[in-house]
Amino acid sequence: MSDFLLELGQNPTARQVIKRLGLPIPVPQKLARADGPWEERELEDRVVLYAGGPGAALADAVAATLAPAGATAMVADLAPFAAPGEAWGRPPRLLDESSAGDALVFDASGLASPDDLRALYDFFHPRVAHLARCGRVVVLGRPPGDAASPVEAATRQALDGFVRSVAKEIGKKGATAQTVYVAAGAEERLGPVLRYLLSPRSAYMTGQPLVVAATAAAAPARPATRPLHGKVALVTGAARGIGEATARRLAEEGAHVVVLDRPADDGPASRVARDIGGSTLLVDVSEPGAAEEIARRLAKDHGGVDVIVHSAGVTRDKTLAKMGEGHWDQAIGINLAASIAITEACAREAGPLRDHGRVVLLSSIAGVAGNFGQTNYAASKAGVIGYARALAAVVAGRGITVNAVAPGFIETRLTAAMPVMTREVARRMAALAQAGQPLDVAELCTFLASPGSDGVTGQVLRICGGNLVGG
Repeated sequence: MSDFLLELGQNPTARQVIKRLGLPIPVPQKLARADGPWEERELEDRVVLYAGGPGAALADAVAATLAPAGATAMVADLAPFAAPGEAWGRPPRLLDESSAGDALVFDASGLASPDDLRALYDFFHPRVAHLARCGRVVVLGRPPGDAASPVEAATRQALDGFVRSVAKEIGKKGATAQTVYVAAGAEERLGPVLRYLLSPRSAYMTGQPLVVAATAAAAPARPATRPLHGKVALVTGAARGIGEATARRLAEEGAHVVVLDRPADDGPASRVARDIGGSTLLVDVSEPGAAEEIARRLAKDHGGVDVIVHSAGVTRDKTLAKMGEGHWDQAIGINLAASIAITEACAREAGPLRDHGRVVLLSSIAGVAGNFGQTNYAASKAGVIGYARALAAVVAGRGITVNAVAPGFIETRLTAAMPVMTREVARRMAALAQAGQPLDVAELCTFLASPGSDGVTGQVLRICGGNLVGG
């Protein structure tokens, strides 16, 4: 489905006319997305401006990430960046107030009082206006829950409000902003997260807080390319839409993907499986015994599974007063109960989910903020979030991570059937002023499926373009 305003925005003359006339028309910036599998130098030739506030402690982790990924660092203190830069042919350059870049990274890990927050202003004020189109802002901090005092906790939490607001200010140029809270002892897990957030693969994710912690046992290795080579991934609802896009991306990163969908969708499911060299598993997840059958087949046919992505889902929209019990039961049964049953069958001690596995559950911003006429759907998607948070702690000792992904308005065949004005309003209800693509959700699911996401677990990550609904 074409987006007229997005297409109009690609015409520089049209953009200038709209701006000059002061017309209240949002003209979105077309997002720069990645094409193909992960690359060794994902940040090739990108200039990243970095500085730290008082007590900053993450410079070494940032330096070890940027140069191998192909980025050039502009920094106030060259020392931590000199050796990695020289080793990878990307020597750092000195930062000044006139420096412009593709990304701004600020290390706020040492901020402990409201007065310290002035360092945010001092770094971003002279530079944010010069951030490149489709640029990136990342603020690094320490988790508020780990603070030594209420004052320090308040200072750390302030980063989230700052970044969410920055995301709304820079969204018009296709740029994004995130907060990454790095727990003490988890510094060496920051690299893959930072690499993902600075890359085009995070194009539709903005205004999000992530926590990097050592909750789950560390992955044996974190490959920068082909991270899923030799692994088996199950994707439910993979015949079309977000599930199909996710299956294709996982396969590009080396996974053998088991494409699961209903028997009625044999045709499209088999086509996806053929295209990606995967396998087809035709099971109606709402049927009794489906979870046990899926676990049995994964063990028998593939020797186990490393990644489970729950993408199967339905909407049965009606206001609560008009909703029949069948609509309620279907939404809860397929979106929540089936996901739980499959995960439980696979993750139990004798189940097929291997150590250091990954579980990704598709939630929705409706599960975060609710939605008119979707009490059943919102309840199911909120339940998914609660399940992910609770299960993460249970399986962390095995190195298994569990996360929920909450998409916003994504262009699919379902949204294409919406009334024109409803669709148009939904597109503009985001900091990036446009809808996302199934690929955007697939990119986040692929990152969370990778070994490099071992520091991220028990979280709900929105992929909504900074949707105004739900914060």
